Amino acid sequence: MKLSSLKLRNFRQHVATELTFSSGITGIIGPNGAGKTTILEAIAFALYASGRTTREQMLSLSAEPRQSMSVELEFELARHRYRIVRGRTTAELYLDDEEAPIADSAGAVTERLQRTLGMSRDEFFRTYFTGQKELALMAAMVPSERGRFLSKVLGYEKLRMAQDMIGERRRTLSAEIAGLRAGMPDPEAIERAVSDATIRVEKATSLLQSAEHRHTLSQGAVSTISPRWELAQQNREKAQSILADIAANEREESSVRRNVDRVSMELATIAEARAELARLQRALEPLGELRDELGILDEMYREDGRRKTLVESEQALREELDRLRSRHALIEKAPAHEEEVTLELEKRRAELEDAQGELEARRTEWVRDKQEADTKLHDLRKQYLEVQEQRERVISLGADGACPTCSRMLGEHLHTVVDHLTETSETLVVDGAYYRKRVEQLSDMPANVQALDERRRALTGETAALERKLARVQLAVQELGGLIREIATKDRRIEQMRRDIAVIARGFDATRYDFVKSEITRLTPLDSRAARCGALIDREPQLVGEHKEYSDTFASIGSLLGTLRVRHRQMAFAAADYDRLKSAFEKYFAEGRAAELELNTAAGNLANAKESLGKAIASNEESRARQATVAEREKDRRLHEELDRAFNEMRAQLNAELRPELSKLGTTFLRQLVDSRTTEMELDEKYNVTVLEDGIAKPVLSGGEEDIANLVLRLAVSQMIAERSGQPFSLLILDEVFGSLDETRRFNVLELLRALGDRFEQVILITHIESVRDGLDKVISVRYDPATASSVVDHSDGGAGATADEREERFALETAGAG
Repeated sequence: MKLSSLKLRNFRQHVATELTFSSGITGIIGPNGAGKTTILEAIAFALYASGRTTREQMLSLSAEPRQSMSVELEFELARHRYRIVRGRTTAELYLDDEEAPIADSAGAVTERLQRTLGMSRDEFFRTYFTGQKELALMAAMVPSERGRFLSKVLGYEKLRMAQDMIGERRRTLSAEIAGLRAGMPDPEAIERAVSDATIRVEKATSLLQSAEHRHTLSQGAVSTISPRWELAQQNREKAQSILADIAANEREESSVRRNVDRVSMELATIAEARAELARLQRALEPLGELRDELGILDEMYREDGRRKTLVESEQALREELDRLRSRHALIEKAPAHEEEVTLELEKRRAELEDAQGELEARRTEWVRDKQEADTKLHDLRKQYLEVQEQRERVISLGADGACPTCSRMLGEHLHTVVDHLTETSETLVVDGAYYRKRVEQLSDMPANVQALDERRRALTGETAALERKLARVQLAVQELGGLIREIATKDRRIEQMRRDIAVIARGFDATRYDFVKSEITRLTPLDSRAARCGALIDREPQLVGEHKEYSDTFASIGSLLGTLRVRHRQMAFAAADYDRLKSAFEKYFAEGRAAELELNTAAGNLANAKESLGKAIASNEESRARQATVAEREKDRRLHEELDRAFNEMRAQLNAELRPELSKLGTTFLRQLVDSRTTEMELDEKYNVTVLEDGIAKPVLSGGEEDIANLVLRLAVSQMIAERSGQPFSLLILDEVFGSLDETRRFNVLELLRALGDRFEQVILITHIESVRDGLDKVISVRYDPATASSVVDHSDGGAGATADEREERFALETAGAG
């Protein structure tokens, strides 16, 4: 893998950053906090959609609200060029120069990249990245984890995966064998089943032959009597058919008779309805005029109700106007009162402000005096204790002691110094008594301060009362304007109501209205009865036609019944002969059915016996096939067991060769770094790093030595990955690996990386140490600009164009100048 370019938009402190990467050693240099490690985080986010912080925290603080965050990474892998464009919730992956993405969602891009790179995020960073905190690559791992990690990054993990597949197949074969054996029947039981089924077939065959003979005899008897029995049935059916026709015609005759009677009754009812209709029509003559009059009276009734409603509304509105005018009379002087209260409130506020200022001044003066007295008393006590301590020390040391002021021997000045200290102590006691009394005097609030505080509280209460009064007056002023508008509106409404009432005409007669309604109510049922009578009379022509039709049908049915009754009496039918033939036929038929049932039973038993024999033979063949399958599975399982043992031996051999090879590579790199031919590095069975000097292991490693040992181990692992991949490893990223190394070892690290250029085509160093510039091929400088609250990136060439001797000479001069 080889990085080509990286573009950041609003990614943490990088608002608009573009980086290009080339072959050789590239240094990303800048102070801490400038945004160097954020570049690695952006690479991780582009490849695996993860970083140190949440996606919301990745957005630059200086970005506009609608600006989006994006990371675009280009890299080369296996002769293909990939380009990733990832945002907070979106992602696209492009292959070579194709315009359409090969994956266009966050999950799909991450899954495709992980499959292409062939490793998870943790595996990727453990392979390509090394930071100061990650130099102890395997120190935090238990021995089993170290071995698995090295096996995985070096490609040995495929052997474990193949061995796991072999183990899974072996377990599957064992389960299949157990299942086959569990389902296999007993061979002796199968042989007994075949023998029993053969005997059952022979017995069933004999019974079937006997049943076929009896069935043939019964079928002959039934064939002989069947013609006579069929003739008797036909004669009986004809007689029954004539009787059924007679019964049906008798029922129809009865139904037609009922229809004739019904139609006759309806015609009589129509004659009565015609006479009743004449009487009703005379009584209903005034109904039409009454309905017209009721319509006019209804309209007058509605207008009269509207006039009453308007009169009642007018009265309620007048009462509301009286209430509003009373309220107006109460608050009409509110504007003048507002001005008076405002002036009084401003006066009280000015007095309150003056009282508050004077109170604060007096209280501040009292508190300052009190604090000053407390501080002075505390200092006097401290000075008194110090003077007493000096006096006692001087007395205890005597004339040979040193003066506490000039540190010279006291000698004959002892008494003078003691007297001076005694006098000072007494002065401090007198001053302390004065300030103690002063503190007691100032412990209570002075009377003038209390009086000012009381006046401030009184003025505060008066001001609050005036403010509440002013609020009420202002509300009344606001209400006054609304009242004036409302009174004018209601006056206009009363005037409109008066005009509406004057327009409505009077003259509604309630007595006549009630009389007309009662008459219409009385005549309405008579009108309905007259309508029903008219409907009956309208049906009279139809009923006359039906009466004639039903009468003709009744006569026709009577003639047909006479004919059928004569035919039924003329038929000659012997009931006793029918019963005798029926009994004989049923006997022969039952014997035939019994013989047929016996025949079917025998045939079924023979089929079951043959089926049992077939199943027994099939079970026998299946048992033999399963035995052959078990033998084949056993052979396959033994083969997979041999493969598992072979893989175990292969992995053990590879792991045994792994530690010496890593130790040899690490020793080569270590000697280059420390300029020593006797220094060695060794990995023990638990993959712990040990440094030897002249063949003797160092019991304790310093921080720098430990970092060097872990770095060379890391480089050795990377070189082994490159050698086993069959192509240059290409990429190696080192983050702040110079922290604990001195200048010489930093120079050696750069020279070692340059010597490994054929293995690590692209090396990226991230550091805050400026002195390594001369050992780099390209420098990317990163700094933080407070004015724009973002990181600024500059590209430049390093000093690696010089020869190794020139770089070493320049390094020696810089080191000497620093000394």
